[in-house]
Amino acid sequence: MNEIPILLLAAGSSSRMGQPKQLLPWGNQTLTGHQIQTLLKTGHPVNVVLGSNSNLIIPVIEKYLINIFINTDWEKGMGSSISFAISEIIQKYPDADGVLITLLDQPLITTSYIEKMLGVYQPSSKQIIVSHSTSGWKGVPVLFDKCYFKDLSGLRNDEGAKKIIKCHEKNVILLEAGEILEDMDTPETYQKLLSKYLNQKPNLL
Repeated sequence: MNEIPILLLAAGSSSRMGQPKQLLPWGNQTLTGHQIQTLLKTGHPVNVVLGSNSNLIIPVIEKYLINIFINTDWEKGMGSSISFAISEIIQKYPDADGVLITLLDQPLITTSYIEKMLGVYQPSSKQIIVSHSTSGWKGVPVLFDKCYFKDLSGLRNDEGAKKIIKCHEKNVILLEAGEILEDMDTPETYQKLLSKYLNQKPNLL
C-alpha cells in the first residue's frame, strides 16, 4: 500500500458559526470525531491540524490513534496551516508518496470516497487528484504527489492550494464526488447537512 498520510484541516475559529465548529454534535459524537473515524477506516495515518480552541478540542480527540499538529499561526489562514502541516508530514513520514488533504467543513465525505481517491493514485506520476462535485465545484479533498511538497510548504497566509493546482493543470485528475462535497460555515448549513446526514446515514456508510 502506498504511504499516503491524510491531513484533516481543523484549525479555524468558525467565526461565521458562532461557536467552535470542531465540537459541534454530529450524530452521537462531535464533528471532528466523526471526520476522524471516517478517515481512520481507510487504514492510512490520520493527522489533524488544530489551531483555534485547541485546548478544548484535544481532550475530545486524543483517544483516537491520530497525530495532532498545533499551528500557532492559524490566524494567518489556511495557507499557513497547510504549509505548517506539510513540514510536519515531511518530518514524520520521510517515505510518504504523497498527501491527501481534507477539511472539517465537508462532513458528508465518506470512507469509500477517500478510498476511491487513494485507489486512483499512482506514485511518482506527479498526479494531483481533485474532487469534482455535481454542481461543478472543484477542490478538496485533494491528493498531491510528494513532488508538490515544496510548493505546499511554501504557501502563506490565506493562500490555498488552488494556485498549485492551477499551475499544474496538465497533471490534474478530476474525481467525481457527486453531492458529498457540500461544506458548512453557518448554523443554517450545519442544520441542513446534519439533517441530510441523519436521513441518509445508511447510504453514506
